[in-house]
Amino acid sequence: MKNKILILDYKVGNVNSVIKAVKHLGFLPIFSNESKDIQDSSAIILPGQGSFDYAMENIEKLGVKEKIIEHVKKGKKLLGICLGMQILATHGYENNKKTRGLNFIKGEVVKFRSKNIKLPHIGWSEVKQIIDDKLFNEIDNKSDFYHCHSYIFDADDKKNIIGYSNYKEKFATVIRKDNVYGVQFHPEKSLKFGLKLINNFLKIE
Repeated sequence: MKNKILILDYKVGNVNSVIKAVKHLGFLPIFSNESKDIQDSSAIILPGQGSFDYAMENIEKLGVKEKIIEHVKKGKKLLGICLGMQILATHGYENNKKTRGLNFIKGEVVKFRSKNIKLPHIGWSEVKQIIDDKLFNEIDNKSDFYHCHSYIFDADDKKNIIGYSNYKEKFATVIRKDNVYGVQFHPEKSLKFGLKLINNFLKIE
């Protein structure tokens, strides 16, 4: 169904601000983990703050993993935000264990490697766009976006990286493979450019 926006309820934090942002843009989001809602959606947003293993455990318990995979295989779009971006990876290494992710974009989620670095990385960081993409329509390159994380996405294929940020080390902060997008920052907390990015995603055909 066109313009049916699903914000997946997989029992993680930082959901309300995403719902408010989507509503502010004139869309009517559905916050759900029901199979039919996933199946009928034109776009899925995976919000979230928390740990990789907890998020994937919830997705498995809720029985929604295959429905999400089916959504993507049909060519429908998906956006992962912060933790939601990280679980797009093949594996994550958090809480001293290796956890299988959704494997939409091959890579691993690992802790920042730099020594003497304060974690989590909280605050505004510049995003340098290295590949033109509709996600950044009418957004100035090197704009600042709000981050809050301790882990980073190490993509196997660097062609999947649209943009980088820097916090003592360079890290991928925007990724894409076909109809699957991920942003490490929180666009819903990033003022006008963040709202513009969400709007751009929702309007991508």
